[in-house]
Amino acid sequence: MNFFWLDASALVKRYVFETGTPLINHLFNQASPSLFLCLLEGIGETVSIVVRRKNQGVLTPQAYRQVLSELRSEISQNADVEKVYPARAQVTTSWLLIEKHSLNSTDSIILQCALDKADEFRADGHDLVLVSSDARLIRAAITAGILTFNPETDAQAKLDSLL
Repeated sequence: MNFFWLDASALVKRYVFETGTPLINHLFNQASPSLFLCLLEGIGETVSIVVRRKNQGVLTPQAYRQVLSELRSEISQNADVEKVYPARAQVTTSWLLIEKHSLNSTDSIILQCALDKADEFRADGHDLVLVSSDARLIRAAITAGILTFNPETDAQAKLDSLL
């Protein structure tokens, strides 16, 4: 069984239509919320993207309120979704990933936490899939041995094989 780490670039596609939204919706329709993980701060990043879309006029005030309500219900207040809060050691270890892969700080923390979670899951016979549309983070994850899915460039057949 695979668990799915949702980064903000992928998670926002559930709430604001973008390239890849149909595949993220498919993931949500096929996988139990208990298979989802995200960085706690990733929820904040997702909210900031939603706010930008409202400020750009992509979302009406009513749609904006609805999107935030759905995000709270499906992710931030859903006890089945694991919200990962990095330990200090994970943060400091992630700094090496910044240099190695030219990642930003948040992406390096995501990768370090994903690597640690993948090790835990693999010990139990499962695996982790990083779901992101950030090309640099995807490349770093692949290099580090993490399964990936990019909803902007990968096909539904790949997603189905991971489900």
